[in-house]
Amino acid sequence: RIEANRVVSVPHNIKWCETETGRIDNFKIAAGLKEGEFKGIFFDDSDVYKIVEGFAYSLAAHPDAELEKKADEWIDYFEKAQEDDGYLMCYFSLVKPEEKWTNLAGMHELYCAGHMAEAAVAYKRATGKDAFLNVNRKFLDLICKRYGPNEGQLKNVPGHEEIELALVKMYQLT
Repeated sequence: RIEANRVVSVPHNIKWCETETGRIDNFKIAAGLKEGEFKGIFFDDSDVYKIVEGFAYSLAAHPDAELEKKADEWIDYFEKAQEDDGYLMCYFSLVKPEEKWTNLAGMHELYCAGHMAEAAVAYKRATGKDAFLNVNRKFLDLICKRYGPNEGQLKNVPGHEEIELALVKMYQLT
C-alpha cells in the first residue's frame, strides 16, 4: 500500500491539485503570482495540506528528490500567499476578506490551520526543513493572539475538530 501510494496516489494528487481542481492556482493567485479567481470549495486549502502531509510520509519511507522539490515548490506558494499578519486561507483572502474569523463553526479556518500544522510537522520530521513549519507557526501565532482566556482575546470554538490534534503534534515537535 505504501508503494502504491508513492507511485500512483501521490502523482495523481499532484496532477489533481495542479490541473484539475485549481487548488494550487488558488495559492498562486493569493500570492500574486497568477491572475484569476478562486476555484473550488472554501476549505480546499486543507486538502492541499493533507496531500503535502502524504508527501512527507512518502518521503520518510522512500526519499525522492523530485517529490521533495514539488513539496518545496508548493510550500513556497503557501509562504507567498500568507498575509503579513500570518493569516492563510485562500478563500477568505481572495473571495471574502471581510468575513475572516466571523464563522468559525462553519467555515473551517481552524480546521485548515490544523491540517496545515499536521502537514508542517510531518514535513519537518521527514526532511528536517523549517520553511513550512515557519509558515504554520506564523498562522498559529496569529490564532493564539486572537483566541484565548485573556482580556482582549476572543472566546470561540471551531465547528470541526482538527486544530486540537495538530496543536498537540506541534507542541511535541517544538
